[in-house]
Amino acid sequence: MKQPKLDVFNQMESEVRSYCRSFQTVFNKASNALLWDKHHKAYIDFFAGAGALNYGHNNPRIREKLVQYLLEDGVTHSLDMATEAKERFLLQFNNLILKPRSMSYKVMFPGPTGTNAVESALKIARKVTGRTNIICFTNAFHGMSLGSLSATGNSFKRKGAGVTLGNTTFMPYDQYFGSSIDTAAMLEKMLDDPGSGIDKPAAVLLETLQGEGGLNSASQAWLQSIEKICRKHDMLLIVDDVQMGCGRTGSFFSFEDAKIEPDLICLSKSIGGYGLPMALTLIKPKYDQWEPGEHNGTFRGNNLGFVAASEALTYWSDPDFTSQISKKSKILHDFLARMAKTYPKEIQEVRGKGFIQGLAFVEPSHASKLSAEAFERGVIMETSGPRDEVAKIMPPLTIEEKLLHEGLERIEEALQAMFSPAAAKGKVSVHA
Repeated sequence: MKQPKLDVFNQMESEVRSYCRSFQTVFNKASNALLWDKHHKAYIDFFAGAGALNYGHNNPRIREKLVQYLLEDGVTHSLDMATEAKERFLLQFNNLILKPRSMSYKVMFPGPTGTNAVESALKIARKVTGRTNIICFTNAFHGMSLGSLSATGNSFKRKGAGVTLGNTTFMPYDQYFGSSIDTAAMLEKMLDDPGSGIDKPAAVLLETLQGEGGLNSASQAWLQSIEKICRKHDMLLIVDDVQMGCGRTGSFFSFEDAKIEPDLICLSKSIGGYGLPMALTLIKPKYDQWEPGEHNGTFRGNNLGFVAASEALTYWSDPDFTSQISKKSKILHDFLARMAKTYPKEIQEVRGKGFIQGLAFVEPSHASKLSAEAFERGVIMETSGPRDEVAKIMPPLTIEEKLLHEGLERIEEALQAMFSPAAAKGKVSVHA
């Protein structure tokens, strides 16, 4: 009798496993926006490691630097000691990212994950203000450790903590009640009112576009209003750019179009360049009030991450890179808009920005159904939102335009199979 495809994983791996339940195959090879399983079937990757692979799988430019570094016996693990790899990254980051944007930040390496970056931002905000409360927003996702989970809105994920989560106050995100209610004005009113019951916050923590929360995008005006409220009430502004940074929304930082200046910025996922664990917390110099070792971690000195990140940053010295992101983002938006027009009863709206966009369905289960149908046709995509009602598309920024079109065609076939089976009948799906 034939063994189940994931028999070993089902028997030995914890029940907490997630993505392998959606994508029932064993992968063994990857290149840019393509994955292959051990049966040699190819899949177009519209998930990009949840945003950790903005530069694609096994990017050859980055791989060359990593292989060279390993063959030269470069330092791999160093805690927070000074190494040439870290020195080069810091100089690259300053010269290619911070200086061109006239930004001045101290760079903290808090530990190699996004939740580490958020935890450290919350800790320093509380330290410098002497306050404990953090303003966060509906449908936010900031991580799975207790501090960042306290600022995460999803009830299912919060329940997993097993303890009471506190020291945060949730407020409605932009457009939470629709376009007629200004939720920034609501926040300001409550902070101005000594009878509102809100303890004076240390900081406001937000995503400019809520990836896991359903691709809810904050307007420039709303972000600017939140920044003004922070200045008025002497609160720090923290932007969680873990998933939306490194070009996912078009610019390196997701907030550049809004022209705001966060006091703290959290980066992870694609800052590691090659899918390697790495995170940064950017701190305005006046708030860098840590004592040595007051926040630390064994793997904050991931030198392979530094090497990969240094090479990845060179993409941002080429203006054509951002123009290509813009061009491909428009292809994605135009396709999704056409699908929404084709299926107006099933699709509520197109959401997102840049190279992370998706379809919000009237019936939430249709998003997961589309993900499953797409997977059968060789496309990997996931869902998001409080009810998993949004089918999310976020390919590597480096995906070839032809492959992008092919992946979108397969999604169209999947939608036809779901909602127009007669039109889809007889179509044969091609494989990359």
